[in-house]
Parts: sequence; structure tokens; C-alpha cells
Amino acid sequence: MATTIKLKKPAPGSTEPRAPRAPVRGAGSAPRRRPTLSQAQAQRAEREARYQEQLRQRFGDKPRDDAPRKPRPTAPPPARPRQHPEPRAIEHAEVPGSMRLSKRMSELGIASRREADEWIAKGWVRVDDQVVSELGSRVVPGQRITVDAKAKFQQAQKVTVLLNKPIGYVSGQAEDGYEPAVVLVTPNNQWRDDRSGTRFLREHLRGLAPAGRLDIDSVGLLVLTQDGRIAKQLIGEDSETEKEYLVRVQTLDGQPLPDGQLALLNHGLELDGEALRPAQVEWVNDDQLRFVLKEGKKRQIRRMCEAVGLKVLGLKRVRIGKVMLGDLPVGAWRYLRGDESFV
Repeated sequence: MATTIKLKKPAPGSTEPRAPRAPVRGAGSAPRRRPTLSQAQAQRAEREARYQEQLRQRFGDKPRDDAPRKPRPTAPPPARPRQHPEPRAIEHAEVPGSMRLSKRMSELGIASRREADEWIAKGWVRVDDQVVSELGSRVVPGQRITVDAKAKFQQAQKVTVLLNKPIGYVSGQAEDGYEPAVVLVTPNNQWRDDRSGTRFLREHLRGLAPAGRLDIDSVGLLVLTQDGRIAKQLIGEDSETEKEYLVRVQTLDGQPLPDGQLALLNHGLELDGEALRPAQVEWVNDDQLRFVLKEGKKRQIRRMCEAVGLKVLGLKRVRIGKVMLGDLPVGAWRYLRGDESFV
């Protein structure tokens, strides 16, 4: 059964005193007196004595008041950089057959000469396990050259772009009011079927340069790369990489091209007083030739055709090494995939 408590209110005008309430905690208490200087010193001394007694009971020895305190542990000092062995350079006069280290690295396909010089200056190159950081150092072919992991990582970040260049763009620097083809490398122009898995970044445009020419009036596959090794593969002095073109032509006299002139296109022509390397030239249909070259002199195909009485009406590069232009639309670009190689 519930119990109900009723509070009786005093009648109006009643003078009956109310029962005193319990004071609120802290309310009405006197302000706390601050100890005097001597009292504070005494309290500190008492606390110190208790602390020393606790130390004595715990460790069995009471530390002296005047003993120097053990410094708090601090973070260990940073490790000193590893001292590499003294850089070594080989003088050409002392070792016959030696060559510049950067040139040797380029020959081995490790890096371009410029890239190799940068790595040497940073101490990222070793010759027979000795760090070589002096530019101009020389080596002999039998020596072992290795590079630091930092150099390999830096090289792995470089990209190569495949562009289907339209008419009206130059391959390299802007000239005569014409824009360079690199201005087409934008997110909007990236081929929707690009399967490289590489996401476009602005730094991919830094140092992106054409690896080979393609005339302003020509279309087709143009390679732009940050990687000096790829540039050497495609346009180096000793490059053996094939470039394939489809060329629409017509004879100047309207007569079929004699077989002897077609043979000259394959081998026997000179440009600027220098013999051209052998080529593969054959008819694809009545007005189109297929050219396969291993060199790329300025306007080479057009000048070759002029030499045998042909006028070029259209020129398209469809292959460089093992990489095909394929279905890449005109004006679009894509990244070279990791599973693709020109050689």
C-alpha cells in the first residue's frame, strides 16, 4: 500500500518559524586561510621527508639531497648517415678501352646519359660495389654497375604516352604558329579504352618529349616519353627499332612506277650526301605503299618518294617496334601499358 506524504503549508500571516535547512555543501563556509611562508616551507619539508622514506623502504637506500638527479631518458639521436666508400674514378690514360660511366650505363640500357649523370651526382651508382659520385668517372666494359633502389623507384614513375597525331601539329617545339603535339595530352583527350591503369597526373607532362619525328602534314603514332631508355631505343644512333608507315602516292607523270624505282626505295638512295639504310617498301594497293624504316631523317619518306618521281598525298605511321597504333582515334592518346614494349 503506497504511502502519501502531505506537506502542510503555513497559514497566511503565521509567525511560526520554519525549521532550518541543511546548508548547501560549501555554502556559508569560511574562506580557506592560506598558509604563511614558514608553514608552506614546513609542509614541503614534511612531504619531501615522506617521499624519501618511501624511496628508502622501496630501494633500501635513501638518495642524497645533493646527488645529481638522473636525467630523464630522451629520444635517441638520429642515426648518422651510412658512410659510403670513397668514390672511385678511372682515368682514361691509365686504362685503355675505358669509357664514361654514364655512356656505359646508357649502352647497358640502365638509364639515359642525362639520367645517369643525375644518379652519379646523387651517389646512387656503384661500380664493383664502390660508390661513384664524381661526374666524368670512367669504367671498363668488364666492371659491374649497379644502382640504388631510389634510382629504380624514380625511373618506375616515368610514363610514356602514345598519341594519334592529327595534321597541323608539330612533333617537338612550336614553330611558325603551329602548336606542339604535347598540348593534346589532356584528361579530356585520354582514350576511354586506355587499359594501362595509370591515372593522369600533371607531373606526367613534366619532361614529356617526342621520341621521333612526325611531319606536320603526317598523322599517326607519335611517342612522347619521360623515360630516356625508351627514347634511346627509338631514336638512338644504334636503334634497330622498325617504324611502319602507310603512304598514299601518285606518280608525277601519271604512269605506273617502274620496278627499278621501287627497288631504289628499298635500297640505294642518298639524302644530304649520306646513304640511307636499307628499307622495306612494297605496294599495298594501286596508290598506297607500305614503308618499314629503321631510321627517321627529317621528311625522309617524302624526299625518298620525290627522288623516284612520286608525290606523297598522305602519310600515316601505324607501328613503332612491337607497338601498334590500333584503334586509337585521331587526336586521342593513351599510356604505354606495363606489358607492352617497343623491342
